[in-house]
Amino acid sequence: MRVKEYLQDNILIFDGAMGTYYAALMNDMSSNCEAANIDNPKLILDIHKEYIAAGAQAIKTNTFGLDINNLGGDRKRQKALIKAGYELALEAAQDKAFVFADIGPIMAGEHDEKVEEYINIVSEFLELGAKNFLFETHSSDIAMVEVARYIKKECTDAFVIVSYACHSDGYTREGYSYKSLLEKVANSDVIDATGLNCICSASHMYQLLKEISIDNIPLLAMPNAGYPVVRGNRTYYGGTKEYFAEQMKQILEIGVRIVGACCGSNPEYIQIIKSVVEQIGHPEKKKIKYTDKKDLSELKNVFWDKINTEKKVIAVELDSPKDFNTDHFIRSSIRLKDAGADIITIADCPIARPRLDSCMLAAKLKREYSIDAMPHMTCRDRNINATKSLLLGIRAENISNVLTVTGDPIPNAERSEVAAVYQLNSRKLAAYIDSLNKEVFNNSIKVYGALNVNARNFDSELKRAMSKMSSGVVGFLTQPVLTDEALHNLKIAREKLDVKILGGILPIISDKNALFIQNEVNGINVPEDMIKLYEGKNKEEAEDLAYEISIDIAKRMADHVDGYYLITPFTRIDLMLRIINYIKYI
Repeated sequence: MRVKEYLQDNILIFDGAMGTYYAALMNDMSSNCEAANIDNPKLILDIHKEYIAAGAQAIKTNTFGLDINNLGGDRKRQKALIKAGYELALEAAQDKAFVFADIGPIMAGEHDEKVEEYINIVSEFLELGAKNFLFETHSSDIAMVEVARYIKKECTDAFVIVSYACHSDGYTREGYSYKSLLEKVANSDVIDATGLNCICSASHMYQLLKEISIDNIPLLAMPNAGYPVVRGNRTYYGGTKEYFAEQMKQILEIGVRIVGACCGSNPEYIQIIKSVVEQIGHPEKKKIKYTDKKDLSELKNVFWDKINTEKKVIAVELDSPKDFNTDHFIRSSIRLKDAGADIITIADCPIARPRLDSCMLAAKLKREYSIDAMPHMTCRDRNINATKSLLLGIRAENISNVLTVTGDPIPNAERSEVAAVYQLNSRKLAAYIDSLNKEVFNNSIKVYGALNVNARNFDSELKRAMSKMSSGVVGFLTQPVLTDEALHNLKIAREKLDVKILGGILPIISDKNALFIQNEVNGINVPEDMIKLYEGKNKEEAEDLAYEISIDIAKRMADHVDGYYLITPFTRIDLMLRIINYIKYI
């Protein structure tokens, strides 16, 4: 009997954890259970048999972590461990359980590289005769549909499950909403079942899954035994088996058809699931009344409203203070607004040096001075939890525009002391905010991205921009336009990108400043003839020249932008006021 046929009249019970159970048996939490396919095959075989004896009707091969990146590029060893893992599962299963090729997430590489590696792993299983595949503990939809389509092409009667791991708030470690991921999978024509596993306890998994209205393919639930607690060198999963049983009963009652357990579980948990299934049989799906959790007033976005008119907007970037004294920053912001600036953009710890938080400063400007502000949000210093907390905060403070950037790297000399996070990149951060917009914020935060018109390969930069747009970016602020090439790329961007574009203008204030930018600031090109113009000029003369060049650039880019993005050099506010007073009439 095939899995699809079995599920027509039955609930399918999977096994439980392999990695944590193996480690517990070995009394070594650092043990590599995949290597045990070759190094300790009897124990792996015994674990499979224990789960089947406990009531599992499907078991996973012990191959979760066999991404080539985890094996130092050793393709021969990868192939050997896959073969050994599959054969051990087959030996244990006989005709008593379905065998699923178990494939965990591939973390390294870009999209095409991930697809290639998944197909490498899948091909090994197909060659061994595998027909059932479980892609588990994934945190994004990257490659899933493409790989599933490849499997179905090579094996038309294959059964493919894709399962995601998310936190109790419904978001994965990469910032994707579980609802959007499950819906995308469910609406594909090549994936046969989907659901959640790992991270969550049974209670939180129930709360998440009851919000899902997917009926066209079976839903899966494989919660952890509880939440992990570390004592000494050991990890324990809290929660009683009685509580787990009650939560699994609720999960089954909402129509979940494939169940099992994940980290911290053992054969006893599968016995519990089997008992629950036998008690409730094949229940009718409960109809759950949902309440609309959204109770947010519409957030007026003056900047977005203006950029959608024929009037050009003016954004001015300021660095936040190096200490807590905001007097100069506030005075400068007020003067800029009075001169005609529509929004103040605030850099987020540029060159990875700590400054007053850009989001908190934006909130202060908005709340106390009614000045619209756009904080830059970097990915370098925050994990997804900190990012969400900050986003909730700025939404509460009525901040309605943010610029997402990856963030400058930590200087080499400090990397041993200060760790970068980079759990997200700028595109993933944009997608995360976009998801929160749809499910939490009532689409109230507009997300902008950076566009490097000075990129050596501008075709690649355009592809990245399009990827950002698909992630929810509604506009771009460009790097400074100082060369004819940058202006040409800006024109191309205008033609190719159907979003708002603010052209970057950075006044060069001295030959020393020009040389520093040209040689030490990534993403900005200063032409040699421009540098020569500044030679021998005093401060006043150089500032006049900076004004003239900036005005000329603004005129030349006017037909290709929706506004101007003025980047303040040091604290030259008077110069920025002069530029604003001219370009606001262009």
